[in-house]
Amino acid sequence: MIITQTPLRISLVGGGTDIAEFYTKEGGAVVSSAIDKYVYVIVKERFDEMIYLNWMKKEITDQVDKIEHELIREAMKKTGVLNGVEITILSDIPAEGSGLGSSSSITVGLLHALYLYQGIPVSAETLAQEACEIEIDTLGKPIGKQDQYIAAYGGLKHFRFNKDHTVTVNIPKISSENLNELSQRLLLFFTGKTRKADEILKKQVKNINNKIVIYKKMRDQSDKLLKFLGRGNTDYLGKALKVGWEFKKKVSDDITNPEINTMYEKAKKAGAIGGKIAGAGAGGFLLLFVPLQKQKAVRSALKDYREMSFALERDGSKSIFNIRRSSV
Repeated sequence: MIITQTPLRISLVGGGTDIAEFYTKEGGAVVSSAIDKYVYVIVKERFDEMIYLNWMKKEITDQVDKIEHELIREAMKKTGVLNGVEITILSDIPAEGSGLGSSSSITVGLLHALYLYQGIPVSAETLAQEACEIEIDTLGKPIGKQDQYIAAYGGLKHFRFNKDHTVTVNIPKISSENLNELSQRLLLFFTGKTRKADEILKKQVKNINNKIVIYKKMRDQSDKLLKFLGRGNTDYLGKALKVGWEFKKKVSDDITNPEINTMYEKAKKAGAIGGKIAGAGAGGFLLLFVPLQKQKAVRSALKDYREMSFALERDGSKSIFNIRRSSV
């Protein structure tokens, strides 16, 4: 039996510039961080040659091509595990529409578990690349690359998406003390709504050429934040989130709605420096940067919304249980 633990993430700045339609022309960059909320994938050998799957549904089949869950199906094909297994997916939060990169965490976690099931060690870079291949190339999802990379690598990272499709991974030079300070100043509140990110992102992708100047500014924010974090200036993130949210709203009319706007304004009035919707937009979690002395007031202002406590996570996808029988 193999169990992998793969983190979810919060995207801080630059989201959207990791989409190929932009980065192949201009180069993209994001800063994002893994958080201590996870997707767990369990892979267990079966005595027979059947495939048993447990997620929101239960599937039993004898052929990979008959699998309904597309991420499981393609991960099994990619790794060459084609039968005789039971796979279970568990998540700390609802797996769809949260804005915390859950689909990519599932994909990375599946690949990791299925490779380990065969006794094959695999790097974070390979996990990220192959997760991108499954989601973007094979399944044609209108998404970028940051979710797969942060799920695989973990930590607080600056990713540069190069025109030739390669990805450069940069680690901000930030002390453990400053990283803890940063973590303590970030709050997440659930908007009460989940949404299909694909539909929102499809519209954004079609409109990238008309918004190229905005996307460049979003990309440049990432490079600027990397420098400030390296100087130990964690407070700059509050301003970066505030400015970045204004950029993001200009990308598409679907990014926000009156309820999210009201929620955000209440938070700012109570003392939040800046914030943004954590994923594609229109729902999921609202991420806020709030000084410690203002957090009680912000929590009171948003008392009608559920807060999810979290911390920044240092590790990417990893094995937390690994017992392989000699017959595998």
